[in-house]
Amino acid sequence: MAALESAQLLAELEPTVAENLDRHLAIADEWMPHEYVPWSLGRDFAELGGDPWEVAQSQLSPIARTALEVNLLTEDNLPSYHREIDRAFGRDSAWGTWVNRWTAEEGRHAFCIRDYLLVTRGVDPVELERARMQTMETGYDTVDKPLLNVCAYVSFQELATRVSHRNTGRYTEEPIAEKLLSRVAKDENLHMIFYRNIVAAALQVAPSQTMRAVTDEVLDFQMPGNVIPGFTRKAVAMAKAGIYDLRIHHDDIVTPLLRQWGVWELEGLDADGEAARDELALAVSALDTEASRFVERRSEAAAKKAARQSS
Repeated sequence: MAALESAQLLAELEPTVAENLDRHLAIADEWMPHEYVPWSLGRDFAELGGDPWEVAQSQLSPIARTALEVNLLTEDNLPSYHREIDRAFGRDSAWGTWVNRWTAEEGRHAFCIRDYLLVTRGVDPVELERARMQTMETGYDTVDKPLLNVCAYVSFQELATRVSHRNTGRYTEEPIAEKLLSRVAKDENLHMIFYRNIVAAALQVAPSQTMRAVTDEVLDFQMPGNVIPGFTRKAVAMAKAGIYDLRIHHDDIVTPLLRQWGVWELEGLDADGEAARDELALAVSALDTEASRFVERRSEAAAKKAARQSS
């Protein structure tokens, strides 16, 4: 079966996009970022005669600070994300309307997380700003991913971001941070549902082509925050803390979406599509094995640490 061109796919999937846009607008709750920030805790910094930041001012643990910084810097790169989905989806019809709505909703995430961290002096504001500048100067580039790959990627990415926000909120053990990140995660969940439904429709319109895209994105998945300075080190710290690790990625991100899409039962695949599905099965199995090894190593390290502390 010949692959559909991007213009054909945009036209074929536009009714699904319009339907899901209407659905999203009907169920998305209006919320105000400023309502989630404890403004009464704020005070001036040195430039205005106040106190410079010191680590003792933060009520967050080092890992909680790291996770919040990663989550915020990831959200900060929104202009690059907008550029990429605008390129893939275009500005016409429901596709273009969604691009702008999604961007507007995503924008408030960075606002409220940054305001919370600055008001509570949760992280070093100087280092945070320097990291923001570097992250945005690097930008985010999908290297002109095809439409179906973009849709598959953002399905996984939005769900991963939702889980990361929720788990970070819980890890802080700080009620305001948890409430704020839970609210942000609700947006991410609705965005994931929108993209998930587009991929589901694409699997009916172009099953083999979409299967290839899904497989590619499972194989090559990276969080958009991978351009953040020191991302690998920070991601490892978050994984060791159980905020976001390979086991979570397999169990809570990849497996549920593949099940929701019915990829293992999908009919109508050509030879290329069947080959992509076989490759996907091997990739998911390898991810499961790697996740189990990571959890085992983490448990062994924790046991050794506990033994040293008790001796």
